[in-house]
Amino acid sequence: MRLDYIKASPEVFRAMLALEKHLHGAGLGPLLHILKLRASQINGCAYCVDMHWKDARAAGETEQRLYGLSAWRESPYYSDKERAALAWCESLTLIPVWHNSGAVAAAEPIYAEVRKHFDDKQLADLTWAIAAINAWNRIAIGFRADAGSYKPAGPG
Repeated sequence: MRLDYIKASPEVFRAMLALEKHLHGAGLGPLLHILKLRASQINGCAYCVDMHWKDARAAGETEQRLYGLSAWRESPYYSDKERAALAWCESLTLIPVWHNSGAVAAAEPIYAEVRKHFDDKQLADLTWAIAAINAWNRIAIGFRADAGSYKPAGPG
């Protein structure tokens, strides 16, 4: 690693862990692992892809759904609710792509679909989860976290 960011800024690290604790108790369930993995795939964060794949498997996610995640639109393994959340995740992770294409990130059709499946608190928590994983990706990529070294805590 380039820098021990935990030691360099322990207060921010503790704040991020507090956010993670909240998100894991927010009722998003297995969807949280899927969103973290998908954003990490998009961002090319090897450490986070490894981590969230392992966490998803430890929580009981199937290999088939994990393998199909990068092609979730064409894969039949995801519910309408998961599809809405994945579209929301991609729209907030790929803001420059949306913006540069002339479209608006988090466009109305995506927002309208995700609103069908999530109430205000759930959508806020979902959006915080997407923001958090994008921040973690940038930390892991920027400081070259060691991909492959992560060990999941266990089921749950």
